[in-house]
Amino acid sequence: MTIQTLEQSNSPDLRRVGLHPDFWHPVAWSYELKRGQPLATRFAGEAIVLFRRTDGQIVALEDRCAHRQVPLHLGKVEGDRLRCGYHGWAYDQSGKCVEIPYLGPDRVCNAVRSYPVQERDGLIFVFPGNAKLAESRPVPVPGSKSNPAYATRRLRRRVDCHYSFMHENLFDMNHQFLHRKQMGLIRTKCLGRRSGDDWCEVDYTFMRAAGRGSIGEAAINSIGRGVSDEARTDKMTIRTEYPYQRLKFWIDDGDAVLDVWLAYVPLDIEQRTNRTFGYLSVKKPSIPLVLYAFWPFLSWFTERIFAEDKDIVEHEQRAHDAQGGDWNNEIFPPILDLRGVLMRNGIPGALV
Repeated sequence: MTIQTLEQSNSPDLRRVGLHPDFWHPVAWSYELKRGQPLATRFAGEAIVLFRRTDGQIVALEDRCAHRQVPLHLGKVEGDRLRCGYHGWAYDQSGKCVEIPYLGPDRVCNAVRSYPVQERDGLIFVFPGNAKLAESRPVPVPGSKSNPAYATRRLRRRVDCHYSFMHENLFDMNHQFLHRKQMGLIRTKCLGRRSGDDWCEVDYTFMRAAGRGSIGEAAINSIGRGVSDEARTDKMTIRTEYPYQRLKFWIDDGDAVLDVWLAYVPLDIEQRTNRTFGYLSVKKPSIPLVLYAFWPFLSWFTERIFAEDKDIVEHEQRAHDAQGGDWNNEIFPPILDLRGVLMRNGIPGALV
């Protein structure tokens, strides 16, 4: 039997810290929301329905009818209204019930909650917290998605773990041994770290100790750039700026050759499942067709890496659940910085 130490039992449990709702959180991709069709989404157990008005603007409402509590996403979009699929009650963009068909237009009833919503660079963001704060909190710029100098692919995956495991996995590049089948053995060196109340970042450089990289890795590192493994000097900076995360990778001087932006959005009320929204952008070389020729290999490589990360963090979540708490024995200073940021800016003790 494993005995939990006193130090472990007295330490705060990061896995019970809720993601703070007073930020813009992506809940869907723009392509998922079809005109004339409602879309069901979730944030930390809150059911949210999206639909587009006739002018293309997005409306976000509680996904329930105030009448019999059935989901509004089962209903029908009619112009600028969403009509419940059960009795036909109609709701406008404010969440107000504006029509009960069988009682006449003058009989309106309870409203459902509406959420501030914004669309940016192919992502739909809602503000699930205090709506009065929405205007003072900027909608994030998702990396280099809108920069024409980069080629970009979506990063999308459902992962069965608390969002903090995702932040830690990306922030800690010492786990390269996990990816040895995809990249060979990579030696990681931490170059430095910095942190503030709601952010932290860490720098790394890498050296291949054994094995060879894949074609997908080469597409990121040197295709069309004329830089060999032996000649290049690389640096990676990973930054958590609560609640988002970003990774940038440079080879020698100039712009980052890789720019990854990520948000981990909890789906269930216990926040043990999250939906990852992100963009992976690769700087186009002088001959862009070279990159596009290798794009399938790059996609295959990154998907294999993400699959290994998904598997391992889900094992971490299962260990946490089996042990009944956070037994993490973390000693790497950048991860201790990160855990502090997540603890300070989240909602401690919010999750059972």
